[in-house]
Amino acid sequence: MEKACVFGSGGWGTALAQLLAEKGYNVAQWVREPEVADEINGKGTNSIFLPEVQLSEKIRACTGEEEVLDGAGIVLLVIPTQHLRSVVVKVRDLLPVGVPLVNCGKGIERGSLALMSEVLTDELPGKYHPYIAHLSGPSFAKEVARGMPANVTVASASKEAALSVQAILGEPKFRVYTSTDVAGVLIGGAIKNVIAIASGACDGLGFGLNARASLITRGLAEMTRLAAAMGANPLTLAGHAGVGDLVLTCTGDLSRNHMVGFELGLGKSLEEIIGSMRMVAEGVETSRSTWQLSRKLDIEMPITEQVYTVLHEGKPVRDAAEYLMSRTPKDEVDPYPSPWSAKE
Repeated sequence: MEKACVFGSGGWGTALAQLLAEKGYNVAQWVREPEVADEINGKGTNSIFLPEVQLSEKIRACTGEEEVLDGAGIVLLVIPTQHLRSVVVKVRDLLPVGVPLVNCGKGIERGSLALMSEVLTDELPGKYHPYIAHLSGPSFAKEVARGMPANVTVASASKEAALSVQAILGEPKFRVYTSTDVAGVLIGGAIKNVIAIASGACDGLGFGLNARASLITRGLAEMTRLAAAMGANPLTLAGHAGVGDLVLTCTGDLSRNHMVGFELGLGKSLEEIIGSMRMVAEGVETSRSTWQLSRKLDIEMPITEQVYTVLHEGKPVRDAAEYLMSRTPKDEVDPYPSPWSAKE
């Protein structure tokens, strides 16, 4: 394989394009904004979405779907969750057959409450299904683009597809683990963004490190309960796509979701915060989808519920925090014999 396709020009898409280019691939990167494509091709930079990174000459940005997809030996779909379905519908007749198709987004679709695996299998013909994979794990775009070490997980129902992606993307500074637990990997990647908003609010309110550590711990419990109720292996949430990504996104200065929560904790409105951002904070919409999914499956997710009410019902942040702290004490682990299942 000489050509790789990256569908998306945000920070993560550009970082993955850089990773592939440094491994020797000619990278065709689909870019929605013509001015971003011109900058990538003319200056080798993407100052809007990935500033302060000099990009490889092996990356070529294009605005035409057919041009970037033609002849690609791997396709990375680095599309915001709420737009993945419409993009896939638009390009599905152009996708190459028999090559890995890798979703790199993290979220739960609004309305349908579908995981990204369900979106892709819904919209793509069966001939593509054995090649679908999902990339997740603790990986800030700027650090990956600069060649700093990172470990991630690629999940697929097909072990062969996961191994193929591992071979293409993996290298010593970007270690790729494989998994067949698609649901677990996707749920971890989606809900950690919701918990990161809560963590940011905790920091913005000045509650300290003890409170943040506890919030992350209870957030992991929520993620695991939901994942297990959807058929995932609870141990997946102890890996890179679960606790690894959760800790990074809840504590890292480069986390957009943490930043949203932090600004809310300082008293800013959601409209003001979102209006100042060029990139998507996936946790904002995913909080709604996750809250609805938890109600549908009757899963207790109090942190997620409070994030939803703050973001979408206007509840004051401090009131949400006080509610969480004043809940009735309980056992830390759900009773045996069904510690990871939905309430009966």
